[in-house]
Amino acid sequence: MGTHGTSDGVTVAEAVDRAAPLFGAALDLTARLDLEGVLEGFVESAAQLTGARYAALGVLDNRGETATFVHHGVDAETARLLGHTPRGRGVLGAIPADGYLLIDDIAASPHFGGWPEHHPRMQTFLGVPVRIREQVYGRLYLADKPTGFTEADAAAMIQLAAAAAVAVENARLYTAARDRERWVAVSQDITTTLLEGTEEEEALAMIAAKIREVARADAALIILPSVGDTWACEIADGVGASDVVGAVFPPEGRAMTVLANGTGMIVDSLSRARSMRVPQLGRYGPALYAPMLAQGTGIGVLILLRLQGEPEFTGSELAMAESVASQAALALELAGARHAQDVAALLDERQRISRDLHDLAIQQLFATGMQLEAARAAVAKSGPELAWVATTLEDSLTSVDDSVRQIRSIVHSLREPDTAVVLVERLRREASLARTGLSFAPSLVIDVDGEVVSDDEREARLVGTIADRVDPDISDDVVAVVREGLANAARHARASSVQVRVTVHGSGPTGHVAVEVEDDGAGVNPASTRRSGLDNLAVRARRHGGTFSLGTTESGRGTLLSWQVPLT
Repeated sequence: MGTHGTSDGVTVAEAVDRAAPLFGAALDLTARLDLEGVLEGFVESAAQLTGARYAALGVLDNRGETATFVHHGVDAETARLLGHTPRGRGVLGAIPADGYLLIDDIAASPHFGGWPEHHPRMQTFLGVPVRIREQVYGRLYLADKPTGFTEADAAAMIQLAAAAAVAVENARLYTAARDRERWVAVSQDITTTLLEGTEEEEALAMIAAKIREVARADAALIILPSVGDTWACEIADGVGASDVVGAVFPPEGRAMTVLANGTGMIVDSLSRARSMRVPQLGRYGPALYAPMLAQGTGIGVLILLRLQGEPEFTGSELAMAESVASQAALALELAGARHAQDVAALLDERQRISRDLHDLAIQQLFATGMQLEAARAAVAKSGPELAWVATTLEDSLTSVDDSVRQIRSIVHSLREPDTAVVLVERLRREASLARTGLSFAPSLVIDVDGEVVSDDEREARLVGTIADRVDPDISDDVVAVVREGLANAARHARASSVQVRVTVHGSGPTGHVAVEVEDDGAGVNPASTRRSGLDNLAVRARRHGGTFSLGTTESGRGTLLSWQVPLT
């Protein structure tokens, strides 16, 4: 039986035999959905098909430099000694976007710039671009084929590169679909958690942790309004989180630009930035900024960070981060509205109590006082044997008058919480709201120079003193410390009682305001205590030149949170 030849004198059977391994390698690549597996399989197949001793693939970033480097033939120790990803210049950078590059002696090439230290010496070379949708995705490097590379090798590698491009695109699409599913699941978790009534700071910490995980980021930051017009990192999760909490983000920086424009931003590497306005970010490489928008208004910025040398964030990751950040912002706004509704309900209840005290209790006391007055007058007309009754009635009338004054003071504070009692009222509100999480009412003692603020005639004077000595900035921090202390006790302490002590002593730079939250629960458990919340309290203390500590009570059981700052 005769044989049919090809145009170059090779029989059809020989051509099929030569093409079979290439087709097999192409099918194997396109059957894979794991991107890392596709790249490694591509490099190994290229080495096997050509007989090259060394093979590598350099995946390019948006700047045209090598972002990912997959190699074959170099042992682990040599790779460790080389220690860095090639930049893709010299001979590697001379590979054309179309076609290929064949070199018989690398060292003799005009593009050769010398061997890096520890790099194995190579001679023959074949370089082929890998193109996806007319864009160069990466470059395939082959070196040291004993008989030298041929035009046929180049043609085969171009075909294999085309198959690899299809496989990479399929893996990308599959990964993107899986990522979308994970992002949607995270979005649902965030919304559910917020609408279930989870405390806002705890919810924000959960948002940072979940988004960092789904985005494969090394750190996640949430930037929120701080003191005055400043914005600061209030929540951080991941590598370097404790160093970034409290960092202030300048108005001309990227975060504020993203917030003002309402659109996200991808940064290829913070480490290459010409100016670093937030020094704590200098350790990171790729970054993603997503505004947290609620009804068109920016309430925060989500920042995702990867360490230097890690892959850049993609446009699809930015789109998903923007979507989830906006949904989280909307859920936060709804949670805030619900909290405002709860506060409004509390105020309504205060008004009802004040009406009942005024309309019922005081009137009944007046009626009782009139009856006692009539009885006292009748007893006064009697003989001296009833003098003790007259004295008792006199004391009772005095008690009724005192009770009426106290109730009037309570009604006044319930009905007219003016600016002078803002801090006191806010602390009482925090204690009242904490009842739900604790299942009991915490004790709240507010002390001014040894005098305790209570619902009597001294209150107006003492709260006025507090307003004069404690400025609004410190007042905000005092409320935040009390809230965090009560929240930690509710979540972790398993306590039967909690005492909150707020002390204002002295005035000016020599005075101080101190907060202590003490419980009789299980004591400090670092594994379950939220690090971001405690870091936040430490930052608030340092900002005023104060101190913060969390430890065990003197009894050896329970937790004592102590926070103190000087008055200014």
